Amino acid sequence: MHLQTIGVIGAGTMGNGIAQVCALAGFEVTLLDISASALEKALANVAKNLDRQIAKQTLSQAQKHLALDKIRTSTDYASLADAQLVIEAATENLELKLRLLQQVATQVSSDCVIASNTSSLSITQLAAGVSHPERFIGLHFFNPVPVMGLIEVIRGLQTHDATHAMALEMARRLGKTAITAGNRPGFVVNRILVPMINEAILVFQEGLASAEDIDAGMRLGCNQPIGPLALADLIGLDTLLAILEAFYEGFNDSKYRPAPLLKEMVAAGYLGRKSGRGFHAYG
Repeated sequence: MHLQTIGVIGAGTMGNGIAQVCALAGFEVTLLDISASALEKALANVAKNLDRQIAKQTLSQAQKHLALDKIRTSTDYASLADAQLVIEAATENLELKLRLLQQVATQVSSDCVIASNTSSLSITQLAAGVSHPERFIGLHFFNPVPVMGLIEVIRGLQTHDATHAMALEMARRLGKTAITAGNRPGFVVNRILVPMINEAILVFQEGLASAEDIDAGMRLGCNQPIGPLALADLIGLDTLLAILEAFYEGFNDSKYRPAPLLKEMVAAGYLGRKSGRGFHAYG
């Protein structure tokens, strides 16, 4: 099957980023959300991101308009009927994702590949919730999607080789590098990254160093492009906490226990960049 039409569920940061890169690669994209206003905002964000690429002279006006013309928006799952691949990019919540994926499965053909952009949930468990679970796979894009060059492709226990091959081909056509991972909490990147960020929070919690010094130490001492606490703020402390809790439950190992300060900051609504305050302040 030649992949031409992609559905994207969720018009938030990840969803509109995925829609953007798919449209730029020449795919027909249906971006779906329950909210018409969220869809309007998503299209505005895509246009703004494309304008930034034009300003950097990496994109032409003609390419921008061609990409925008490739994206149609909808609040109706029936609009996914002709999709050959549907990527769910909703909030990292198991019950929500299962509900959305089941709705998708009732609207698409039995050979349509269904994927989740989850960063921590079990692909095997999500696949078990849809019909024809052999066509289910994990496609973990990284934020910001247009900039980050990696996609983690995660196989569940049920995933067929043909499903995996289509995912790899899609990544290639998007100009991304794909790495394949097995179905364990956090897969590869977050399995390594998130405990490191949690350790940085514990170091800060102990008063060992300031947030600025912790980030400077890891940037300049380990050549990381962004410090772990600034990265936590970028990811969103609520998202980080959800991932750690999934690790803690999935591995039943105390080394993944979230830092108490992280829990407290989320309870206070200090979520990082999106709330204006996290380990650093944002105007």
